[in-house]
Amino acid sequence: MKDTCTDNTNEKEKAQKLKRAKKILLGLQKELPNYIANGSGPFLAAVYDTYGNLISKEANSVVLRQRSHRHAEMNAIKMAEKTLNTYDLSPYDLVLYSTAEPCMMCLGGILWAGIKEIYYGVSSNVVEEVTGFDEGFKPDWQEAFRQRGIIVHGPIEEEAGKKVLQQYVKQNGVFYGPKN
Repeated sequence: MKDTCTDNTNEKEKAQKLKRAKKILLGLQKELPNYIANGSGPFLAAVYDTYGNLISKEANSVVLRQRSHRHAEMNAIKMAEKTLNTYDLSPYDLVLYSTAEPCMMCLGGILWAGIKEIYYGVSSNVVEEVTGFDEGFKPDWQEAFRQRGIIVHGPIEEEAGKKVLQQYVKQNGVFYGPKN
């Protein structure tokens, strides 16, 4: 795991957080085929509080809902905001777990929503390699997040996520984007 940001957590707490992140991300990867079978895209994201309580969990629904912004991270953030009845999630010190590194659009959503920490599974390079999906231009995003106090961890359990993406491609799953 590449930990791109430092925080004030001691080594024992970091190990516990990583153990929790691995468990959550593997759980999301395990659940993802069920979401895909019901028409969702191949990404799943969840928002948890710092105590490990689930606030929201949502899949990618771009094709299912015919809306380009319905990425898993954006959907999970939207549901967390609805659940907590606020547009500013920053007071809640929330953690976002995503089966893949967030794309350019989702990074903006994460930043503006006030998410404090991110754990992701599959790196953008691997997503693009397996699926051909263009993750967008994201120069030094992890450093920019670090400067804003947002902690980023990943990739985590990348092989498990890669297998789900490969299966999605094998099943002729839809990858979307504007037709240029």
